[in-house]
Amino acid sequence: QVQVAESGGGLVQAGGSLRLSCVASGSIFGPTVMGWYRQAPGTQREFVANITIDGMTNYEDSVKGRFTISRENVWSTVYLQMNSLKPEDTAVYYCYAHVRGINNWGRGTPVTVSS
Repeated sequence: QVQVAESGGGLVQAGGSLRLSCVASGSIFGPTVMGWYRQAPGTQREFVANITIDGMTNYEDSVKGRFTISRENVWSTVYLQMNSLKPEDTAVYYCYAHVRGINNWGRGTPVTVSS
């Protein structure tokens, strides 16, 4: 059973920064892909960014140049550095870890950006 736990969310003013962290544990197999989705109230969950075990990254267009995803493979840990935050970035951010064909999800961490 893979457990995924996020941390680092909070309240920040527009233009500020936050760093989210996520740790995957409980499997002898490390995640091949880890990433982030987000869900704002009344909307569907949307892709934000992901990173492969080889370090290849993908970003949703609206966060390119502002968000940076990175990972520590040894610890199955992924980070999302979020800069120049905007009110429209307000959402619950969910981390996932892809292990042996299954996406394992965390419970989410809320991010609120005030204008």
